[in-house]
Amino acid sequence: MMLPVLLLLLLAFGPASAWNPVEEWESGNVTASVGDSGQCVCYVYLPDTTFPADRVQHMQQVSKDLILEVEIQIKKMVSYEGKLDIYLKELKDLTVRVAMLQSSADNYIKLDFELLRIELREFEALVSQLKDSFNSSSPLFDNLYTEIRNMTLIVNQLETYDKSNLDVIRIEFAKLQRKLEECQKDQDLIEPDIGNCNHTGILSLSKPLVVQVNAHLNAGYQYGGWGKDSKPVRGYESMYFYGGYTNPSVHDFYLYSDYEKLILRSAFKHHDIPSGWEGTGNNYIVHGNSIYYQINSPFSMTKLNLTSSKYDYRVIPAASQKFSYSYSDNQNLDFAADETGLWVLYASDESKGKIIVAKIDEKAFGIQDEWKTGAYKQLAGNAFMVCGVMYATRSVDLNTEEIYYAFDTKTKEEKHLNIPFQKFQEKYSNLEYNPTDQKLYMYNNGYYVSYNVRFNRK
Repeated sequence: MMLPVLLLLLLAFGPASAWNPVEEWESGNVTASVGDSGQCVCYVYLPDTTFPADRVQHMQQVSKDLILEVEIQIKKMVSYEGKLDIYLKELKDLTVRVAMLQSSADNYIKLDFELLRIELREFEALVSQLKDSFNSSSPLFDNLYTEIRNMTLIVNQLETYDKSNLDVIRIEFAKLQRKLEECQKDQDLIEPDIGNCNHTGILSLSKPLVVQVNAHLNAGYQYGGWGKDSKPVRGYESMYFYGGYTNPSVHDFYLYSDYEKLILRSAFKHHDIPSGWEGTGNNYIVHGNSIYYQINSPFSMTKLNLTSSKYDYRVIPAASQKFSYSYSDNQNLDFAADETGLWVLYASDESKGKIIVAKIDEKAFGIQDEWKTGAYKQLAGNAFMVCGVMYATRSVDLNTEEIYYAFDTKTKEEKHLNIPFQKFQEKYSNLEYNPTDQKLYMYNNGYYVSYNVRFNRK
């Protein structure tokens, strides 16, 4: 592209006689001539090339991008440094916690070691992430790794130490429970006459012996029951059972080889009732190595053999689901055992809500005989059998219950009684007599409670 430029070269080159136009012409860049008025005219030829404006614009954009990336990286570095300070502070707090646990066994009773391990694993992952971000192998990271591993080792050692101490504590607690029970026996001066019915009925009950909260360690499991097999098979004379729930259902049981294992919550067997066999009502017992309880579909009495894990059920045509005890719903069938055998208590439409006592034929698993009583089931707190006599209870006040009614199946005679006894808490969902030790076992709002029974001796 040729761009003509008019130059006043007189000033630039001096007098016209001193300028040699031929020399400039030969350069190929400039042509010169003298104009009509005697002025010098010069033509300059620039190269035929376009200015690279697009390249400059690209370079400017790249420069901006680089500046932005540098700013981002600087912010990241500041952020990582801030996070590192936070992580170091938290790690220091963890170190203090572990040091406190390590210093003395008195500083901890119940430790969530798994939570500590999770936190330590999270810190290790964060340190690894920071190391990758910094792309560094600084000794700082190596020290952090070492400290985390050391704390993990200490936590594992402490957990082992704590478990052993908890076992010792539980054993000592079981011993204290036995001493308390023996003290209670001495205080009440009740000498049981196991297996005999040489008396005219219940005279009184001892003060409640509160063993402990249930095996779930949660008073929220207010429905359920506990006790012993009322007709134990050989080798299981000391076996205890427990089942606790947050509603009036029956879906699993725990078995304990003896009283100490019950206190230590160390079950040797857990029966998880399969779908279709779940029960309701909480008025179940263990008798002859079988658990007897109520199911609603169909509404019937059911038994689970603890050895074979086989289930069986029988419908009681007259039994009604309308009538339950006053403290809990769905307690339509109440199983009981005494020196004479196995029983089930229920009410019917025909009896107008009054309790019917039915003797169970254990071999045939059916109803052998029935007796109608004068006790309204919905007014009773619970009922149990002793030597063929049904006893019904009711509430007096928040802390007191009373045995107010008795029906003798041998004589068909009924009595109105007034035998008060203390409750640990207001409501209870299970009250059963056990002829093997002549005790009443109560499940009182999530707590194991028992009573020694004093009889009128003949």
